[in-house]
Amino acid sequence: MKSARRDVVGGAVAVVATAGSARAETEMEKIPFAATAPTHVSKVGIKARDADALAKYYEDVVGLREISRKGQSVILGAGETPLLEIEQAAAIRADDPHSAGLYHTAFLLPARADLARWAKRAIDRRTPIVGASDHLVSEAIYLTDPEGNGIEIYADRPHESWKWNGSAVAMATDPLNVGSLIAEPGAELPWTAAPDGTMVGHLHLRVGNAKEAETWWQNELGLETVAGYGGSAVFMSTGGYHHHVAANSWQSRGAGRRDNDRSGLAWAEFSSVGAKDEREIVDPWGNVIRIVPAKG
Repeated sequence: MKSARRDVVGGAVAVVATAGSARAETEMEKIPFAATAPTHVSKVGIKARDADALAKYYEDVVGLREISRKGQSVILGAGETPLLEIEQAAAIRADDPHSAGLYHTAFLLPARADLARWAKRAIDRRTPIVGASDHLVSEAIYLTDPEGNGIEIYADRPHESWKWNGSAVAMATDPLNVGSLIAEPGAELPWTAAPDGTMVGHLHLRVGNAKEAETWWQNELGLETVAGYGGSAVFMSTGGYHHHVAANSWQSRGAGRRDNDRSGLAWAEFSSVGAKDEREIVDPWGNVIRIVPAKG
């Protein structure tokens, strides 16, 4: 979404559950709803003029951890799950916010309490933010990294509470109730790092034409439109999620293909249950999309 710059089961059941099924149930509970969809974002790659400095920002501010290095690239993630690959490309020019490319990478935290802990730390450290919004389906805080890449850090509300009108989900951009957020039980615990279960919940792109982007994503990845705003933005998903991909022309209307010698988005990777082999496709604006088979 656009920034604001805007049961307890009966005791008898619990007793008869085997240790193996209990472990399986616990593991299932850790999987965010966004990741249960047939196609969802798995990882994002960005080109940086100073990969080491940018990686430190994502570690210190966002809470990701360095998992590995590959040549001049730094792979960051949560737990052992890679989520962001930062590629060193010192000779490139700075990203142009009016061109096609990355609007933001949205990191989905497992629970509201995780977002509350992150927010409390951000307040204590006076971390610069560019927006904080209540989207009805989620609560989100927005930042911009040192090289101009947008970041969203968010937590979903329970998907059972989302309001649907047919195939359209109700979303909004209301002010975030920060007081309510930081009063969430568990917020008093210290923030140490992005917890296991953190994922890239969605990818938001700048495009030259939102309608053209909508058609492309529908045809190429089978995404379904769940919301649109005045012809300038579209939100799409699979599996009944509020959105795995958003595309807008708020700053980039009429933009053509992005320059390869710019910093910013290098590629985005999607996991798909329908994919038999890895493949790479490119949208009309030069954004590289990788599709990989979903793991077991």
